[in-house]
Amino acid sequence: MKTYYPAERKSIFMADIKTLVQCDFDGTVTEEDVSFMLLDSYARGDWRERLKEYEAGRITVGRFNTEAFSMVKADRASLVKAALEGVRIREGFEEFVAYCRRKGFRLVIISNGLDFYIKEILSDIGLDGIEVFAALTSFRPDGGLDVRYISPDGRCLDDNFKSSYVSSFLEEGYRVIYVGNGASDFLAASRSHHVFATGTLLSHCRERNLDCIPFDDFGEVVRGMESLR
Repeated sequence: MKTYYPAERKSIFMADIKTLVQCDFDGTVTEEDVSFMLLDSYARGDWRERLKEYEAGRITVGRFNTEAFSMVKADRASLVKAALEGVRIREGFEEFVAYCRRKGFRLVIISNGLDFYIKEILSDIGLDGIEVFAALTSFRPDGGLDVRYISPDGRCLDDNFKSSYVSSFLEEGYRVIYVGNGASDFLAASRSHHVFATGTLLSHCRERNLDCIPFDDFGEVVRGMESLR
């Protein structure tokens, strides 16, 4: 079977191994895509046409989010309130976070979503100590949002945000475990040592006979990580 792994497989529990878990947010930590939920409620314009362009590969994720969120006409407080009221956290996430901390694994959320709602949601469930790298968001006086993606070395990016972090973590000597659900996770997952997949990412792996561990909840991720001894 063809695998994702860029190097030989070793137990993530070996004393000389630095393990990092890179986890997506929308559709992975959460049951739904929070950014889409906010766009459905607050965008004044056909943002889904821009989504079709992105899904067809005609525009980058950076351009999609820039154009889609420029259509939003709401203040930060309204968007945060809507996000907190509408979000559903995938079962077992708190257990998963506790497991990573107990084992000494560095857990980092890397997302194409927007930093402000990710941090607010994590804070709301008592997990605001998790590292988060996502689209930097600023609110304009007219209610629109400006978004920027910044790479690990400080450059502005328009695409491949998640994979840029995987590459950086590999250069730092980490064994990277990737947890994701969508098309934007394909490249990042392909550069990681171990992959936990659900949704579109899982379908992608199965269609291409790529090695991964499927999951529906984070309890399954924890049990899968235990199997990597």
